[in-house]
Parts: sequence; C-alpha cells; structure tokens
Amino acid sequence: MGLSVPHLLMVLLIVIVVFGTKRLRNVGGDLGEAIKNFRSAMKEGEDDNKSITIDSVATKEDSQVKQNDKV
Repeated sequence: MGLSVPHLLMVLLIVIVVFGTKRLRNVGGDLGEAIKNFRSAMKEGEDDNKSITIDSVATKEDSQVKQNDKV
C-alpha cells in the first residue's frame, strides 16, 4: 500500500500552498548546491586516497630496496 501518483500530487500541492513557489525554488537551489558540493568533496577524498596509496606504495618499495641493499 504505497503512495500513488494522485497522492503524491496532492502532497506536492499542499507543500506549494504552505511554502510558496519562491521558497521552494530557493530550497531546490540550496539542495542542488549541497549535492554538488558533496560530490566534489567525495571526489577530492578519492583523489587524496589515491595519492596516499601511491605514496605508501612508493615508500614500501623504497624500504624494500634499502633492506635488499643491506643484505
């Protein structure tokens, strides 16, 4: 027993009447900007993780080379 299309339209109509179209437009813009910022932050986090992984692999290889030189 979910919400059908007429029910969703009625809820949308009530929200528009209560908040008005201008405020909903502002909320929509703010929500879109928040999602955009979240995605860019996630992308930056992935890039940072890749660079950390590459650096740690290089460090491990350097330490293995130093150990092999000692032997």
